[in-house]
Amino acid sequence: MAGIKGMTLGVIFGNRDFFSDGLVSEARRDLTQVLSELGIEMIALTPEQTKRGAVETWQDAVLCGQMLSSQKQCIDGVLVCLPNFGDEKGIADSLRLSELTCPILVQACPDDLDQFGLERRRDAFCGKISVCNNLRQYGMKFSLTRDHTVAIRSERFKEDLLEFLSTCRVVKGLRRVRIGAVGARPNAFNTTRYSEKLLEAAGISVNTIDLSEVFGRAAAIEDSDPRVKQRIELIRAYADSSAAPEDSLLRMAKFALVTDEWMNDLGLQATAIQCWSSMQKNYHVNVCTIMSMMSEQMMPSACEVDIAGVISMYALQLASGRPSALVDWNNNYGSDENKCVFFHCGNWAKDFLPDIRIGTAPILGTVLGEANTVGALAGRTPAGPVTFGRIGTDDLTGSIRAYVGEGNFTDDPLDTFGTKAVVQIPQLPDLMRYICRNGFEHHAAMTGAHCAAAVTEGLGNYLGWNVLRHA
Repeated sequence: MAGIKGMTLGVIFGNRDFFSDGLVSEARRDLTQVLSELGIEMIALTPEQTKRGAVETWQDAVLCGQMLSSQKQCIDGVLVCLPNFGDEKGIADSLRLSELTCPILVQACPDDLDQFGLERRRDAFCGKISVCNNLRQYGMKFSLTRDHTVAIRSERFKEDLLEFLSTCRVVKGLRRVRIGAVGARPNAFNTTRYSEKLLEAAGISVNTIDLSEVFGRAAAIEDSDPRVKQRIELIRAYADSSAAPEDSLLRMAKFALVTDEWMNDLGLQATAIQCWSSMQKNYHVNVCTIMSMMSEQMMPSACEVDIAGVISMYALQLASGRPSALVDWNNNYGSDENKCVFFHCGNWAKDFLPDIRIGTAPILGTVLGEANTVGALAGRTPAGPVTFGRIGTDDLTGSIRAYVGEGNFTDDPLDTFGTKAVVQIPQLPDLMRYICRNGFEHHAAMTGAHCAAAVTEGLGNYLGWNVLRHA
C-alpha cells in the first residue's frame, strides 16, 4: 500500500433505467468504505445531482464531465463501476467531456446464481463488454480487472485497485518528470547513450550541468559552513562511515549541497551522474553514498549518466512506492541458469542494504587509486521479492521500448565486495537472449517488490511504448 495515501479517484457509477436502482446505492456504499479503508479520496456525482449519483443520460454525462474536468489536477485515475449493465454512451460521453488523460479502470459487479429476479439481476457481465466497446470507439485507453466481474468488497478487487493505482502513479509521474544529467557519460560507455528528443516528446525533460561547474561550486563552500557539518552528520547517521576519512566526507557533503541546490532550482526529480573517472581524478572521491541517500529519499540517482536507467528506476519507484536502484546484469551464479548476480560498486539505496557501510571501489581503484574511491558503498541485499526492468530509446525505430519482469532475491552464498545480490528469475536464459538480440543495455533498474504488471500496463497501454513482460 506504499504510495496509496493521498491519491484520488474519479468514480463513474453506471446505471440503466430498467435495472434496480438500489444496486447503485449498494455499490456506492461498498466502494466508499473500501476507498476510505485504503486512504483514497473519491470524486463522484452525488445522489442530489443525478439519480443515485449515477450516469444514465446525456444530461448526467454533461454534469459528470464537468465535475471531473473541474478536478482534473487532483485526479490520478478514473474507476468506472458497473453495479448493473450501465449506460455505455453516458459513461463514454462523461469521459470524453472531462478531457481527462489519466488511466481508466472498468469494474463490473457479479450476479449471484440465486438472485436473477428483477430486484437483483445485474447483467454487468454483458454491460462491461458494451462499455469497453464504446471506450475503444472513442479512442480511449483503459484497464481491466483480472476477473471479468468482481465484487467490490472482495480482496480480489482490492488487489486490482492497488495495482491500478500503481499504474496511475507510473503514468502521471513519467509524463512530466524532470531529470538531471550531471557531467558527460563516460567515454567508454556507448551503452548509456539515449535520445533526448524522443524522451522530450514523451514529456520527459533532461537538464544538464558540467562536472566542472559542480566542482567549482563545491570549492566555493567553506569547510566551516554549518550546512557542511550538518550534511556530514547525516552521512554518518545513514551508513557506517568508520572507514571513511574526514576529508572524503567533507567532499561528499559539499557535492551533496551543490546537487541539492541545483535540483531545487530546476525542479528535478532524479539524476544521473558521471561517477567516474573525472570524479576520482579531479574530486578525489566516489559520490555513491550521496546517490544512495537521494535514492532512499525517493529521488533516484543512476551511475554513469545513464539517463534511461534512472527513468527506469523512477518508473519502478512510482509503481512500488519503494526506493529503486541501478544494477549491472553482472555474473552468472555457478551452474544455475535461472540465477545471476546483480552488482554495482555501489550506490544502492539503504532499502536494499541492511548492512550498509561506506568503503572504496576496488575495481576503479586499480586504475584511479583506491584512496580516490572512498564513498562507494558495500552491502548485501537479503532474500525477498524484486521487480527489474529497463527503459531505452531506440533511435533506429524512433521509439521508446522496455522490458520488465519479476523474481526473488535469495540468500545464496556470495563472497564479493560492493553492493550485491543473488537473484532468481524464471526463464532467465530466454530473457538474456532477448536483451542481447534487441541491443538493450547492461544496466537494469530494480525495486524490492512485485509490481511488473502495473509497470507494463502504464508503459505499454497508456504511454504506448513497446514493452516485454518477461515470464
